[in-house]
Amino acid sequence: MPAKYPDEKVLVVSRALLDELGAFQGLCREPDRYLPAFLDPANNYFLARDDAEEDPGHKQIIPYAIFRHGDRYLHYVRGGGSGEKRLAAKGSIGIGGHINAEDAEQTHLDKDTYTAGIEREIDEELNIEGGHTQRIVGLINDDSTPVGSVHLGVVHLFDLESDRVTSNEDNITELAFLTLAELEARRDRLETWSAILLDGLKADL
Repeated sequence: MPAKYPDEKVLVVSRALLDELGAFQGLCREPDRYLPAFLDPANNYFLARDDAEEDPGHKQIIPYAIFRHGDRYLHYVRGGGSGEKRLAAKGSIGIGGHINAEDAEQTHLDKDTYTAGIEREIDEELNIEGGHTQRIVGLINDDSTPVGSVHLGVVHLFDLESDRVTSNEDNITELAFLTLAELEARRDRLETWSAILLDGLKADL
């Protein structure tokens, strides 16, 4: 079978490390319990994505950024050309992607290189006018689905000064800022991570 992601390497940690630190299902609001270990170069490495996608013994680290302006959150629909085909046509409140080997000049990754990867991902996918602040507010793990079992989300909350945000990619469609009530009305069309995160936002994440 031909490779789906030839030559692409993505950042992973071992599932054993997550289990050692305390495995969880859904949203964890204690990112500081995990991130120092995940971003310790002794504990992470780059693995061929084709292998990582099929191996639940590893967790691919995925920055998952959400964008808030006032009391509304950015929502979009993933186009059919989405890199993760299993999520195509799903509604989402998270922008993110894999940390690739080109984000690091070595075989591991530290906190600074991780931050550079996030900035690259956001710049590739969105045009944001005005200033913003960001902070890490949680982690998402969902072992109930094939795609979730090999990924781990790091949730970054961006608070925006302006709602002037446009898509920089064809695969990010129907951008709109929605209230939590409006997102709840779309729950059945949201990708799993966004549905998990919606519950956290409703609980004042």
